[in-house]
Amino acid sequence: MSTSTAQLNPIVSQVTERVRDRSRKERSEYLARMQAETAVNSTRSKLSCGNLAHGFAAASPADKDVLKQLRWPNLAIVTAYNDMLSAHQPFEGYPGLIRAAAREAGATAQVAGGVPAMCDGVTQGQAGMELSLFSRDVIAMSTGIALSHRMFDGALCLGVCDKIVPGLVMGALAFGHLPTIFVPAGPMTSGLPNKEKSRIRQLFAEGKATRDALLQCEADSYHSAGTCTFYGTANSNQMLMEVMGLHLPGSAFVNPNTPLRDMLTAAATRRAAKITSLGDEYIPMAFVVSEETVVNAIVGLLATGGSTNHTLHLVAMARAAGITIDWNDFSELSDVVPLLARIYPNGGADVNHFHAAGGMGFLIRELLQAGLMHEDVQTVVGRGLRAYTQEPWLSANGLAWREAPAQSGDTHVLRPASNPFSHDGGLKLLRGNLGRSVIKVSAVTSEHRIVEAPARVFDSQEAVIAAFKAGELARDVIVVVRFQGPRANGMPELHQLTPALSSLQSKGFKVALVTDGRMSGASGTVPAAIHVSPECIGGGPLGKVRDGDILRLDSIAGTLDAHVSSAIWDPRPNAEADLSANEHGVGRELFRLFRTNAAEAECGGGVCAP
Repeated sequence: MSTSTAQLNPIVSQVTERVRDRSRKERSEYLARMQAETAVNSTRSKLSCGNLAHGFAAASPADKDVLKQLRWPNLAIVTAYNDMLSAHQPFEGYPGLIRAAAREAGATAQVAGGVPAMCDGVTQGQAGMELSLFSRDVIAMSTGIALSHRMFDGALCLGVCDKIVPGLVMGALAFGHLPTIFVPAGPMTSGLPNKEKSRIRQLFAEGKATRDALLQCEADSYHSAGTCTFYGTANSNQMLMEVMGLHLPGSAFVNPNTPLRDMLTAAATRRAAKITSLGDEYIPMAFVVSEETVVNAIVGLLATGGSTNHTLHLVAMARAAGITIDWNDFSELSDVVPLLARIYPNGGADVNHFHAAGGMGFLIRELLQAGLMHEDVQTVVGRGLRAYTQEPWLSANGLAWREAPAQSGDTHVLRPASNPFSHDGGLKLLRGNLGRSVIKVSAVTSEHRIVEAPARVFDSQEAVIAAFKAGELARDVIVVVRFQGPRANGMPELHQLTPALSSLQSKGFKVALVTDGRMSGASGTVPAAIHVSPECIGGGPLGKVRDGDILRLDSIAGTLDAHVSSAIWDPRPNAEADLSANEHGVGRELFRLFRTNAAEAECGGGVCAP
């Protein structure tokens, strides 16, 4: 099996150079700040005796002694543990495991702080979903608070789900002089097949299945500790952490509460101790997250049909490292990056099937050998992404790594670059007189890639569902849901629309969604132009659309237009928003400042990104 890397694809090279040129000033300033923060000795040496005594007052006698001496590295544990989130429940026992592994490695570890972790699966279609996007920025701030005590020489970040990992990355990059390793918990074992789950959801939307049947379906799907197994934002996060070199190789999709999972957690701790400024090789996070790393992340997202939410999150994560990317970069890379994985909702398999078929090691090796990823990058395990073509296993001597399989174990799930599911990555930029937006087409069949139909305009997903139940949408229609952007109502995901729109499409109607809001990371078969920018509340032209206007969504040509004469369109005023119902309840009043100051979607949609 060849391990050589092909010459870098010219589009990948061009996009990387463009990102580097665009980011030159901000990246240089960021690295200078991190260099100024770099401690020659233990960070704790800068603390007064009173500061230090407070920092280790509750430590065990043994840990207290070494913390006084300032010779051993002290690792911060920043955890998103809570036991409502199935993905995060396994983190409950991690601090004890990490402390024990740290002591064996000649280090100490302390839980520096917890960050909030809300479950989008619980809040989908509920008012609390309007807090979801901004929770990312709260997590970034909380990470900053946890690391602000200057007690630490490195960090271990425990997080999995949608906004949690991006927030942890953003917060940790503010302390980019510290080495940081991300420690996953792994996916739950496979439950009800995804095809059956989708079938029952659609039947319920059509009134042909009972609520009891739907609840049993959902319980059989989401049945135990671990990450939900579909390929939404949570599992896209885990893929990104590997591609970006912030995980140990092959650790993303190992199931929780297994010997291999625990050994990987202990190994991450030992490695974190080794790469502090007090260890053998200093690898600060600021040098792991580089322009090449960010381009690799986009490539990984495209090659796996990952979550559209990362057209927001990855932008914000990159900006936290002084790197500016935009949707043009995603779209241009999508033209040359093949789709190598089909994981639900882009196929029938789940992440456990993907992992068993060859997983991240196979995927990264294929992309390297096709010249679609930068190999010469810094990672937490050393220089070069080639280490991430390996997978962990339990040898007779304990934890070890071996080459990922040379062949895919299931070509219905994972394919080589020479025989992809599609020759493009399935994420497109749309431009036209309605603004800029993104569309994920990796699961959209060819006959649905272009939709031209009359618009039906709504201001909430609840109104769409009511119209669907009343039979008003049983025709060719482009559903417009406006005033769903960050400044309007916090940009909740509109996942509640998926079963209804899928039902209409399955009946033979031409259907599409156009919105300045988000769809779920699990969105798929119905064409959806999302994140339309500028958003309606900021005067975006989507606010001019009226019922009956002919709209055309063309994901092949990359256009999104209202076919309305300029004589009518130009003087037409934007619709006025009544957002009074979105200002209070479930804590929304606490986020008024966020809504007022949120960036446009293409700039990350939050308040923390520079």
